[in-house]
Amino acid sequence: MNLVIDSNILFAALIREGGTSDILFKHTLYAPEFIFEEFKKYRDYLKGKTKRTEEEFEELFDLFERHVILMPEEEFEPFIAKAEEISPDVKDTIYLALAMKLRCGLWSNDSDLKEKQRVVQVYSTEELMKLE
Repeated sequence: MNLVIDSNILFAALIREGGTSDILFKHTLYAPEFIFEEFKKYRDYLKGKTKRTEEEFEELFDLFERHVILMPEEEFEPFIAKAEEISPDVKDTIYLALAMKLRCGLWSNDSDLKEKQRVVQVYSTEELMKLE
């Protein structure tokens, strides 16, 4: 399945083994190109939260960088205004706009995002695990 992935999902996969990280590579994932800059900003914080070794953490981060297809904002810029109208949270606007551009679902555990807009199908980790 093609999905736009929310940064919090990637954060969760880096921190915890199983669940999120188990299904991460079973989908074609897209994200705005700034997502790894955000990761680098929180890298030390994430490392402090995980039980993974330094080597495991770095290997998984490397896999994410190779697996997630990054999209420049200019590719989905025409969808940002509509995303701003429907997004319950300004932080989700970019992800919604990208999902609208790609005509695909959005992987997020944000219940407001799922319930307060009807333009993009939002899948939680739990829902994706049930689809497997």
